[in-house]
Amino acid sequence: MLVGEIMKNKGVGVIAVAPDQTMLEVLRLFRDNNIGFVVVSQSNDEYLGSLSERDCCNAVAEFGAEAAMMRVADVMNRNVATCSTRDLLPSVMGIMTQRRTRHVLVLDGGDVVGVVSIGDVVKHRLDEAQRTEQDLQDYICGTRYH
Repeated sequence: MLVGEIMKNKGVGVIAVAPDQTMLEVLRLFRDNNIGFVVVSQSNDEYLGSLSERDCCNAVAEFGAEAAMMRVADVMNRNVATCSTRDLLPSVMGIMTQRRTRHVLVLDGGDVVGVVSIGDVVKHRLDEAQRTEQDLQDYICGTRYH
């Protein structure tokens, strides 16, 4: 399956934050939206980096309680894992494994169109396994086959 198909099912778009926001503001955004990843951006057409729950945990481990008031620009990941809408899902799974990340930014041309998360990958693989199981059951029982 192409990443673009996953984006069609999931919906496009990302939540972005400004680099001068505090980590505490972003953590509240995570909580309120039930997410764990945001794009860091100055404007709609460019991204500067990303911030994930893991980035926040690492900042707290390094800087202690003062990390909560640090600017996103001081904590964000500037080397964001990306893929294309035309990439196959196994390719994205490889990126996640190699980069040890749970989120990959999806680009169409140079535009950010969304994020594929490990949850999206698991959902797709689970749906695929269930379809295969049903097809095998139908084949064994002789249903839906002529």
